Amino acid sequence: MMRPKTLTFEQLVNENRQELLEDEKKISQIEMRLDKKRAALANSERK
Repeated sequence: MMRPKTLTFEQLVNENRQELLEDEKKISQIEMRLDKKRAALANSERK
C-alpha cells in the first residue's frame, strides 16, 4: 500500500494506536454478543 505522503514516526504510531482502539471496541462488542448467546444457550439447556 503506497502512502501519498510520508508520515512521521509519531503520526504512524498515533494512527496505529487509533486503529488498535477501534479494534478493541469491535472485539469487546463481539465478546458481549458471544456472552449473550452463551447465556441464552445455557438458559435454554436448563429448561
